[in-house]
Amino acid sequence: MSVTSEEEADNGRMWSFVLYISAVLIGILLYCGYEPRGDEKEIDGARPKRRRKSFSFCFNTLFAMLGLSVEELTNFRAFSERFRSFAEVSAACKSIGLSGLNMIVAVDFTASNEWQGRKTFSKTSLHRTGSSQKNQNPYQRVICMLGKALKPFTADSRILAYGFGDRATNDQSVFAFHDSQFPCESFQEVLSCYSDMAKRVTLGGPTSFAPVIRRAIEIVKASKKYHMLVIVTDGQVTEEKPTINAVVDASNYPLSIIVVGVGDGPWDDMDELDNRLPKRKFDNFHFICFHKVTFKAKNPDAALALHVLMEIPDQYKAMQHLGYLDTPRVGSRDTVKPVTIDNGGDGVVRPKR
Repeated sequence: MSVTSEEEADNGRMWSFVLYISAVLIGILLYCGYEPRGDEKEIDGARPKRRRKSFSFCFNTLFAMLGLSVEELTNFRAFSERFRSFAEVSAACKSIGLSGLNMIVAVDFTASNEWQGRKTFSKTSLHRTGSSQKNQNPYQRVICMLGKALKPFTADSRILAYGFGDRATNDQSVFAFHDSQFPCESFQEVLSCYSDMAKRVTLGGPTSFAPVIRRAIEIVKASKKYHMLVIVTDGQVTEEKPTINAVVDASNYPLSIIVVGVGDGPWDDMDELDNRLPKRKFDNFHFICFHKVTFKAKNPDAALALHVLMEIPDQYKAMQHLGYLDTPRVGSRDTVKPVTIDNGGDGVVRPKR
């Protein structure tokens, strides 16, 4: 039986309609998935980072436009970088009751530090320590800059400091800067302990953030207080799965994870890592490229501190919404008791007296 011209016309109209609907859906998807850059203003002297989290689960918007429920898909929301100065983000932190920070600092001692300073640190090891402040290595600079800028938030708190990735711990565990496992009294003490460690620790590897994130989870569970974990690293994660699992598990606790990348990079994988973590309870992970943020900044200290705190107000509010924070204000002397994890084998948590 031959096909009439009328039937051919009907088929043509049907396929035209199908192609039209497909084009509309693809257009909506692309519109939701990619944001315009807008005015690229400097952020406290540093060049603005490209919009990492613009994807921000564009399917939520797409399904909403189609009239479908998004609650059953996910309750995760990626946070944007919306602050323009350290003063602005500091005010936001204080406005939600976050006047103090319980800090955990972790330093990468993997072997890649030997060659990751070829472009950004005079072709020498990133752990090379100098005799003066002008000769500080990138790790020392990060510690000093955080100490200066975050002093208003850490004046009443002690700082837990760890190393990871050396030949003794590899990607399996961490070591404390203090043999006694007690916290450092200040960032200046963290700097002193690090400078001593850098001279005697044997570099190892591979790179994994999982051990230090697991240790931070133990600390938060023991103290029942909000903590910020700052990981200073020279390289991207070697095996992502353990680190991804640890970050996802950490979203069940009041813990912010900030990764500061020092050295040459490349940092593409780290810059996109949190966009590949849809199972978290909230956006608890943030990556910062130290060289990019501070290189041309008029005030490097404030620029680094801005990016470190950039997502903290939104993270803190998310933790409040999830019911993780049921204690008085973070950082007050009568509520915050620094804790340490004893490696003696009995698993007992012993607070500093």
